[in-house]
Amino acid sequence: MTGHPPPAVSTHPPGPERSAPTRIVEVMAGVIRDARGRILLARRTEGRDLAGLWEFPGGKHEPGESAEDALVRELHEELGIDVELGAPLITVPQLYPDKRLRLDVRIVAQWRGNARGREGQALVWVPPHKLASYAMPPADRPVVAALLQPSHYLVTPTPEDDDALWLLQLEAALAAGVRRVQLRAPGLDPARWRSLATQAVQRCRHAGAEVLINADADLARELGTGLHLPSTLLHAQRERPLPPGLPLAASCHVLEDLIAAEALACDFAVLGSVRATPSHPGIAGIGWDAFAALREHVSLPIYAIGGLTPEDLDEARAHGAQGVAAIRSLWPA
Repeated sequence: MTGHPPPAVSTHPPGPERSAPTRIVEVMAGVIRDARGRILLARRTEGRDLAGLWEFPGGKHEPGESAEDALVRELHEELGIDVELGAPLITVPQLYPDKRLRLDVRIVAQWRGNARGREGQALVWVPPHKLASYAMPPADRPVVAALLQPSHYLVTPTPEDDDALWLLQLEAALAAGVRRVQLRAPGLDPARWRSLATQAVQRCRHAGAEVLINADADLARELGTGLHLPSTLLHAQRERPLPPGLPLAASCHVLEDLIAAEALACDFAVLGSVRATPSHPGIAGIGWDAFAALREHVSLPIYAIGGLTPEDLDEARAHGAQGVAAIRSLWPA
């Protein structure tokens, strides 16, 4: 069955001034692809919370049931298909007015049968690039980002004396698969940085990588790139500082930062530090539990940062992160 996205529905989670609910609801969902690579969404039926929104199919655990068994059962009951589950994609903690949801999303490796809405729900097969146009519950939005957006976010170090070497290192990072880059060089001479950033943008575009300039909105507009806002600049913004179509991100450290980033319609945020880092000696990281507790208040994609490497991706995704942001571990020596 096919359909068109309905108008957006307001689904804002409670703000920090409101007491949060304590009821935890564990939900499983599956990413199901057809032979054309389209992804199946189901529309929430009338009489349910968030009725009319589109979601990844799945359902709740039953007592004594494993997460995997719950998803296999729910997809059979709801869609009439038998599935073999693949790898975990992301687990999203999300705060709703009446509950704390944990949405555990798995890739469906194989499935058999004729998918149909056995409980009266509409279904639609969506090309991946159109997923974001469907109105979804807050917990499902980070799932779309996990499917479509890069899992690693490189933050560049300040060049030392050799700009040519710095550009070669950037090229090596791009060749290794980095597809989202924040160009950042605090303390560098502005004229030197403008020249170097121009060359770096050319290399990122040649590799097909998305590129954002740190802090300098004028330079970002001049070069036609995205903009990454430090938290000190985030709260000074009264409107989106870039034209539509150019990515906007922000560095966040506390809940108020995340709420401001979402209110500004940032495309993603970076949150940390999760662990202690050499650049902030003596300061402990917030840890994964605190990361997830902050993450549940907003629905925008969030990278974890601070003492992390690409090997931490699975742990990051298990706590609701889009992926890992880093300088040292993503920058070739």
